[in-house]
Amino acid sequence: MMTKEAIIDQISDTYAPLSAACKEQLAGHATLLPLHKNTLLVKEGEYADSTYYIVKGCARAYYLREGKDISDWFAFEGEFISSIVSFFTQRPSPHYIELLEDCILLELSRDHIEKVSGQFHDFEHLVRIVVTQTMLRLQEKISSLQFYTARQKYENILAIRPNITQRVALTHIASYLGISLETLSRIRNPRNRI
Repeated sequence: MMTKEAIIDQISDTYAPLSAACKEQLAGHATLLPLHKNTLLVKEGEYADSTYYIVKGCARAYYLREGKDISDWFAFEGEFISSIVSFFTQRPSPHYIELLEDCILLELSRDHIEKVSGQFHDFEHLVRIVVTQTMLRLQEKISSLQFYTARQKYENILAIRPNITQRVALTHIASYLGISLETLSRIRNPRNRI
């Protein structure tokens, strides 16, 4: 398993360079979590004051509405996931976060992120980049739901995540795309078309 220091180096290389002092401070505050598939990191109604960097594995955020499970967000290696609403507003989470595979996560609490951001402008810059990338990804999802056909939505997610169907259940992918499982099955297998 990678050390916290190696993981923080990876984050620094991927998002924005961090000073040695900043990396050391982060390592002192971060927690390395090896967790099993199906673990719920966050439940609806809970206060979520941590964000998670995915070292290995994948996760999803989802809502339960009128008995329906609606996937809102997938995160994979090298990405962060958190209950954005709860994390930033300190209100109860409107959704769940579930691990879809056995995972290794680096957990950072809101308090520690604020403390390190206050001390190190390079970390504050990194946080801004992560938040901006998340906002852009969510904006793309909104545009996709509004303007793309079912086939375009599916092709778009495959362009971004070519192996998603090997890692995420088709029911979760269909709900994320805002289409039925039957529609997704037809798109995936053109011979099933009527």
